[in-house]
Amino acid sequence: MFTKSSKFYDAIYHFKDYTLAAGKLDAFIKQYSPDARSLLDTACGTGKHIEHLRDKYECEGLDLNNELLEIASQRCPGIRFIHADMTDFDAGRKYDVVTCLFSSIAYVKAKENLNKAVRAMSDHLNPGGLLIIEPWFSKENFWTDRVTANHYDTPELKITWMYASKIENGLSVLDIHYIAGTPDGVVHFTEKHELGLFDDSEYRKAFTDAGLEVHFDKDGLFGRGMYIGVKSL
Repeated sequence: MFTKSSKFYDAIYHFKDYTLAAGKLDAFIKQYSPDARSLLDTACGTGKHIEHLRDKYECEGLDLNNELLEIASQRCPGIRFIHADMTDFDAGRKYDVVTCLFSSIAYVKAKENLNKAVRAMSDHLNPGGLLIIEPWFSKENFWTDRVTANHYDTPELKITWMYASKIENGLSVLDIHYIAGTPDGVVHFTEKHELGLFDDSEYRKAFTDAGLEVHFDKDGLFGRGMYIGVKSL
């Protein structure tokens, strides 16, 4: 995922309000663990969440994409970023909060990988710590046969990206076409994003099997809900 679009990632998601998201996330953390001090953001991408949280928490990030991590390191100097797979990682320490935001959990695709990821994240929590996951859609509420288009327009960079939503082999599939233009020229490329469609019971079971007490907020950060797991003391 994002193998070709990494350098355009922030422009592609320019519409995402990270200030708002970080404020809501901070409120969730304060509600469930007011003394939390350390935070690991898995699938951290270019570090935009960390950029807005680093003044409140001792933050670290983890991602599988080295190019995104390079951007994150430039954005947040002094922060430790870990190159690893969220289904199987060892950060060498534990945290008060572990997050997986912007529906990135769906990139694990399979239920067994969902269980592995939640277990790995839970294993990195201090007693009383929080695992916070922003889910993707389920099979019941994922839209299909619908075309989505987004645009970014500045004097130096213009991007249009478009895809039709499909379900193939039980996965949501976004076959994304990008057109990116700079003063040096215009390029076209494609990426196929495959995301797992997990239902509420599968998320909840993954949390409880990992030893977490599960809470759910129906709105979450951007209307997709939010699962909050509390590690026993």
